[in-house]
Amino acid sequence: VYICARHRTVNSKGPFLSRHSISVVLPFTEMACRCLRLTLSCSSLIYSPGLHIGNADPDSKGQLMAEQTISITLNGEKKEVAADQTGVQLFSDDKNIIAVRLNGEPRDLYTELHDGDVVEPIALDSEDGVAIMRHSATHVMAQAVQEIRPDAKLGVGPVIKDGFYYDFDVETPFTPEDLKEIEKRMQRIIKSSQSFRRRVVTEEEALAEEADQPYKLELIKDKEAHLDPEAATEISGKELSFYDNVDREGNVVWKDLCRGPHLPNTRYIKAFKIERSAAAYWRGSEANPMLQRIYGAAFATKEDLKAYQTRLEEAAKRDHRKLGAEMDLFSFPDEIGPGLAVFHPKGAAVINAMEDYSREMHRKHHYSFVQTPHITKGGLYETSGHLQWYKDSMYPPMRLDEEKDENGNVIKQGFDYYLKPMNCPMHNLIFKSRQRSYRELPLRLFEFGTVYRYEKSGEVHGLTRVRGLTQDDSHIYCTREQMKDELKSLLTFVLGLLKDFGLDDFYLELSTKDPHKYVGSDEIWEEATNTLAEVAKESGLDLVDDPCGAAFYGPKISVQARDAIGRTWQVSTIQLDFNLPERFKLEYIAADGTHQRPVMIHRALFGSIERFFAVLLEHYAGAFPAWLAPVQVLGVPVADEFAPHLQKFIASLEEETVRCEIDLSDDRFGKKIRNASKSKAPFILIVGEEDMNNNAVSFRFRDGSQLNGVPVDEAKANILTVIKKRVQVNTADDFKAALAD
Repeated sequence: VYICARHRTVNSKGPFLSRHSISVVLPFTEMACRCLRLTLSCSSLIYSPGLHIGNADPDSKGQLMAEQTISITLNGEKKEVAADQTGVQLFSDDKNIIAVRLNGEPRDLYTELHDGDVVEPIALDSEDGVAIMRHSATHVMAQAVQEIRPDAKLGVGPVIKDGFYYDFDVETPFTPEDLKEIEKRMQRIIKSSQSFRRRVVTEEEALAEEADQPYKLELIKDKEAHLDPEAATEISGKELSFYDNVDREGNVVWKDLCRGPHLPNTRYIKAFKIERSAAAYWRGSEANPMLQRIYGAAFATKEDLKAYQTRLEEAAKRDHRKLGAEMDLFSFPDEIGPGLAVFHPKGAAVINAMEDYSREMHRKHHYSFVQTPHITKGGLYETSGHLQWYKDSMYPPMRLDEEKDENGNVIKQGFDYYLKPMNCPMHNLIFKSRQRSYRELPLRLFEFGTVYRYEKSGEVHGLTRVRGLTQDDSHIYCTREQMKDELKSLLTFVLGLLKDFGLDDFYLELSTKDPHKYVGSDEIWEEATNTLAEVAKESGLDLVDDPCGAAFYGPKISVQARDAIGRTWQVSTIQLDFNLPERFKLEYIAADGTHQRPVMIHRALFGSIERFFAVLLEHYAGAFPAWLAPVQVLGVPVADEFAPHLQKFIASLEEETVRCEIDLSDDRFGKKIRNASKSKAPFILIVGEEDMNNNAVSFRFRDGSQLNGVPVDEAKANILTVIKKRVQVNTADDFKAALAD
């Protein structure tokens, strides 16, 4: 039997033969026979105590038992297989198969099959395979941590983009040296070829096994834990299960509460790296204990891991926080508070350029500009539903307008005022301020509205996750008949404007109803979701589902843009809403004189100004196109005597609102050029004696290429042309191509 387990058979004529099938039949019960039978591929052999080993005689009564089979669908084709076969035997020829998709659900490779099952292989290098491998790496990391710190209490360990993490409750935070030791221990565990074995347990058994793990006990007792994406890696809504890490001798060396699936064994973890540790609240709540979270990256191949690390290095160079400080664009003063940015003159210049172009395009597309206050009575957000569904992300209320007499008795009740987290309720009041006719629809309201959201201090991140943000917020009110065409037109407008900012690689994501957090009827949600899906598919862009990702009032399409180094950013969102018009009792007079509810479309093109600024800053690595650059022209005279000529030319550009600077410092010319190159200005203008004598200037571009002796009138016209065309210019050839186009 040991030889059979290694995929070999015995032949009476002598040597071992591989790739055969053997049945071991002992004079025991039928169940014992089935448990011992190992089916691999070809003919059958019999072993019975006291008899020789040889080819089975199918006519031998009582010696060969009829083999039971089941019918499955394998890779889309019907197939009869032995009743005890699993994915291990079905895919034994392909060592890249690490799990199976069984009736649509990822399962372990050794999962028992049943008649009628639909079976598909999951390869290690597939999306599902990499996710399974990363989750197995999470278990290996937790095992390594507990071997080093046996008192560590386990939280959850989900898979995330590019890797995984696990939360631990430990006495002292992990140090960089600890992380190195954990990684080395993981490598030893991986080389030991431990297998992952699943076993189902009752709740009572799970509670007993996790008696010393308080966070696991909480998950077991929490019947809704499977609704939490993080806890979902630990708890299934159907049953509780553990995964045992089993060594080559069959000993259970570690275990964890987990729903699976996992790799066949640890050696399939080919390429991983422990990255960092950070503090994190248990289950994301500040009311819970602070745990230590260790992050790791894992990929199917070492080449993929290396490419990922290269991307990280490039991303670090482009980090908007680093560039923001180097280029003097923005800061986050401690005196103001976390997540609240101030933009310096150069940063504000970029934002003004963004907003000016956005305003121009919105006017051309018939939007009406509005403006609303930053604070409002709480009743407005009770009507909208935000206080019911969004209160945790709002700043606490301010009690105002209360009046008291000289004895301190309240003679006039006050109101709770809130900093606004969203603009849509106020736009609804503008729509409702007077009677509306169908002739006014679609009505497109637009505002650069600043909103305030209480992000937890540990979650704020540069400009991409802030507490004060300005949205280029639009709300379109239309009839049901106009709805689809308006959505199509809106998506075209959004994509066109994003392309003008230099983003042109997109896909769409459709966020659908969270069944535990929504307002309105299922029928309304279904209609809204189906309409958005139709519009998204007709765009020709790839569409990815985001189940349960919608806000409480309606489904949405989000535009996901890939930047210069392949990272994905959510930028624009388009949300269809039948519910807020109902809650606010919005109406228009239809052509037949009846009162009808409008459809409401929420749209933020940039998402937020701050976040889109950060995306562009990293996309261009600070080297903005000329029309967006904080400094568009930087003048560098070769010597002081040439400065007046250059200053006169710079002044003529400033009259055309070109953003210019001139270096009149005492530095030597060589240092001035080095400083100018670091500034990332698209046009560096140099003036020497020959330029001055010929009433010309010389251009130097970001790559060091030059165009010398360009007459000032021609130079000015060329600069204005390139700025107007909104194209990127890094070289002299780019400059010539932009002018020739």
